[in-house]
Amino acid sequence: MCLRFTFLRITRVTAWLRLSRREEAWKTAEILILRRQLAVLQRRQPRRPTVNWADRALLAALLAVIPRARRQGMRLLVTPDTILRWHRDIVRRRWATRSKRGRTGRPVTRRNITALVLRLARENPGWGYRRIHGELVRLDYSI
Repeated sequence: MCLRFTFLRITRVTAWLRLSRREEAWKTAEILILRRQLAVLQRRQPRRPTVNWADRALLAALLAVIPRARRQGMRLLVTPDTILRWHRDIVRRRWATRSKRGRTGRPVTRRNITALVLRLARENPGWGYRRIHGELVRLDYSI
């Protein structure tokens, strides 16, 4: 009985010392991860717990704070490879939404400039695109 008590006391003290050496961000992130996992597990689900996009984003962001050695020792609902895949998906979605903002591709040319270019080409068949562009620059139109 005394030996068991001593063993438990030593393990608790070493766990406390290990916990006190960690940075505050790690502790907070780990607590938040465990809380999120508990919330996922407490949902009423007939089969395996499903993780929605908000859970994925939060877990992926919080696990980035925790160092790799500590991450591998944690009991997670998903594997570390799955979390890396979530990171890639988050980055892919971010850049996909940025590219949809209309900044890609050729800028739109105004109709009056298009009509002017076609008129110059029609009236001067010997001019190429460089000459037409030069004339437009001289007229202070930028294409």
